[in-house]
Amino acid sequence: MASVPMIEVWRGGLREGVHRGHAVIFGPGGVERAWGDADAVIFPRSSCKMIQALPLVESGVADRAGLTDAHLALACASHTGAAVHTDMVRDWLGTLGMGDDDLLCGAQWPSDLPARDGLIRDGASPCQMHNNCSGKHTGFLMLTQAMGAGPEYTEVDHPLQRAIRAATEEVTGQAVAGYGIDGCSAPNFAVTVTGLARAMAAFAAATGSGDTRDRAMARLRDAMRAHPVLVGGEGDPCTDLMRAVGVRGTVKSAADGVFVAILTDQKRGVALKIEDGGARGRDAAMTALLLRLGALEGGHPVVGRLLTGPQRNWRGLAAAELRLAAEIA
Repeated sequence: MASVPMIEVWRGGLREGVHRGHAVIFGPGGVERAWGDADAVIFPRSSCKMIQALPLVESGVADRAGLTDAHLALACASHTGAAVHTDMVRDWLGTLGMGDDDLLCGAQWPSDLPARDGLIRDGASPCQMHNNCSGKHTGFLMLTQAMGAGPEYTEVDHPLQRAIRAATEEVTGQAVAGYGIDGCSAPNFAVTVTGLARAMAAFAAATGSGDTRDRAMARLRDAMRAHPVLVGGEGDPCTDLMRAVGVRGTVKSAADGVFVAILTDQKRGVALKIEDGGARGRDAAMTALLLRLGALEGGHPVVGRLLTGPQRNWRGLAAAELRLAAEIA
């Protein structure tokens, strides 16, 4: 089945563009609603970071190391590279006797403007700690060290990645369809949109009082919800949506049009893939789905910024607008 129109862009009374995609809402009884191809195979990209962090918690390493919920939120983050992120990564690496050179995520300019401007003013270059995935990689290093495994932790046959692959298959309920190399150099295991939504529903349903998997899922989910700025950053759409959703759950955005939601109060998981990979359509479509499920209030400012408000040009003029396509309206 093909993707379906989800978000339309209108300018001057004409439909200028369409963001097409796939989405699945997965509840206690299974798939409750799907748009496009529920079985489309996708790379979840950073939306699966809480899955990638499961071995760190389930192994007991996180507890033995005294990791806080803030550490676990950072392990699930696609952060903006602000000082609040890099300072914490630096300190965490220090507890391992490690530094920036031990990371394998690559250097990246921070998207946080004060951090980026500070580097430019100082004539400095970004380091790997500025990479949006540096928190995840620091968690990888901690577990790798505890395993006594080699330093090339991004290799797909590394014990760490084998553990992540096993966790991915268990929580999605399906064998991975292959893997690709993510922007941070770690393997990213391909799953279906339904499999990803099923995994998010499992995180939503976790009580925190069950078996090892249940307790790990609940702890990671609640850590993300408690520290939205660590998961993203000030002004980041993911952080803003997390704050708006509040106690009802949490969300996680990802590159190339992927977004997931963990709705704890409803025990539902949502997975979304916008086919063109753009952030505008991704953020608008997830906002629409959260509104549909009652996880957002229509009058919240983030709804206007990401979906219902005007698209302004550089002079601040209302130049275009986003509309829900008929398929999801």
